[in-house]
Amino acid sequence: MSLPTKLTLRIVTPDHSYSHEVDEVSLPGTEGYFGVRPGHTPFFASLQTGEMSYRQGAATRVLAVSIGFAEVLPDRVTVIAQVAESAEDFDEARAQEGMRRAEEMMSAVPHEIDFERARVALLRTLQQLQAESRRGVGY
Repeated sequence: MSLPTKLTLRIVTPDHSYSHEVDEVSLPGTEGYFGVRPGHTPFFASLQTGEMSYRQGAATRVLAVSIGFAEVLPDRVTVIAQVAESAEDFDEARAQEGMRRAEEMMSAVPHEIDFERARVALLRTLQQLQAESRRGVGY
């Protein structure tokens, strides 16, 4: 049996699900960043907030990813995450509004807020702002 030459990358979020045929993937694991190429040994990893990237030929795309898991198989990578957004999808005004709402929720009286929801909103917004600041840096 020959090794695969491409990976099928499937990304699933609460809002979207899509797949791409790629040459390699880089993901922010909770134990550190890791890369995957066709034929990789199978494993399962939790993801931290950070930048994921994938390469298709000479083109590399970068996405902001937060809170999720990755399943790696020799011929595919499945990412299930709360957030996975590209810089093209980023809306700075929406992110700033999200930051304001998250800060407002976190400053409320403790019994009136959902801390986990506020934390996720804040992480998502911070990641979006970081992705936007790197948009023109050659990614």
